[in-house]
Amino acid sequence: MNRILIIGAGGVGRVVAHKCAQVADTFGDIHLASRTLSKCETIAAEVAKRTGRTITTHQVDADNVPELVALIREVKPAMVLHIALPYQDLTIMDACLEAGVHYLDTANYEPPDTARFEYKWQWAYQDRFQQAGLTALLGSGFDPGVTSVFAAHALKHHFSEIHTLDIVDVNAGSHGLPFATNFNPEINIREITAPCRHFEDGSFVETPAMSESCDFTCPGGVGTHRIYRMYHEELESLARHIPGLSTARFWMSFSENYLKHLEVLQNVGMTSIEPIDFEGRQVVPLQFLKAVLPKPEELGPRTKGHTCIGNIMSGPDKEGKPKTLYVYNICSHEAAFAETGAQAISYTTGVPAMIGAKMLLEGRWREPGVWNLEQLDPDPFMADLNQHGLPWQEETLEQNPFA
Repeated sequence: MNRILIIGAGGVGRVVAHKCAQVADTFGDIHLASRTLSKCETIAAEVAKRTGRTITTHQVDADNVPELVALIREVKPAMVLHIALPYQDLTIMDACLEAGVHYLDTANYEPPDTARFEYKWQWAYQDRFQQAGLTALLGSGFDPGVTSVFAAHALKHHFSEIHTLDIVDVNAGSHGLPFATNFNPEINIREITAPCRHFEDGSFVETPAMSESCDFTCPGGVGTHRIYRMYHEELESLARHIPGLSTARFWMSFSENYLKHLEVLQNVGMTSIEPIDFEGRQVVPLQFLKAVLPKPEELGPRTKGHTCIGNIMSGPDKEGKPKTLYVYNICSHEAAFAETGAQAISYTTGVPAMIGAKMLLEGRWREPGVWNLEQLDPDPFMADLNQHGLPWQEETLEQNPFA
């Protein structure tokens, strides 16, 4: 019976709290903290109603290391699940090291003032976590996270090497609003508007944001959608850890309506992360935009349809013959909301966070140091995806659609 501390009470934090409460054999005593205590209390009440489990709530400033350390020492958890903003990865890692507890997050660190997504800051913690005998799991969401495990699974069971990897993230759901983002608007828009980087012939190539696109037909009746090439953090770690990889790309779907609104917002400067002076105060336009847009955690009741996220991988199979494999998950927005009160974007991130924590607490992934998920044994994680709400499928393709 392990005690855990979850930091972050947005849409993903809601899912993590619900899913941990469902697995009482692993997660015995659950604590939830956020800058806004009322968000924690709302989630705790929802979890109690659905599962009968009690969650203890706390207020904390995740940018303040001494405050974090004090809370961790008060709660005495076995590990911290960081489900807040990626800007806070390093402060929470510092607090975990000082307090002597394991760490998990769902997204890599990025500086608040630069839209630059790199693992170098967190990889630099390797020796400190190793020497402390603590484990840090980086990127235990869906992408990164499940997509990383899909690659490790394919390498272990299907390929002698993976040469090409295309991660395809399609959200075929609709919330019916003119413009809203399905996860944190600030993070979402920073990702989309940043220059694209993809891995090609053994090195990263930079191209203008959203400059490459194509149509992609999802399995399971999810339909055909326009997908756009963009940079995503797991490309960096997969290029480093998957042997033989020569090409790796990330694709995400966007509707014409979404892109038109985004174009207008960019043209008028609302997506900028450079502070401006407004009536004697420094205001970041993107942060103001985040404040006026619908909150992702409020989209659950109105979002219908499915997500379809997976990896298309090519390379020689175990006998040296060419093979293309597609490993994917299809998730229903309505089913996710019925179970946890959140839409599928939050659900597909929150479930893997719970599973990653479960792997660590059960000792399956508990090795001192800092780890990306593709470096670890994929089998128990893949089994838990099927058991805890994100069943995966795989099929051999006659040809690679991205070749």
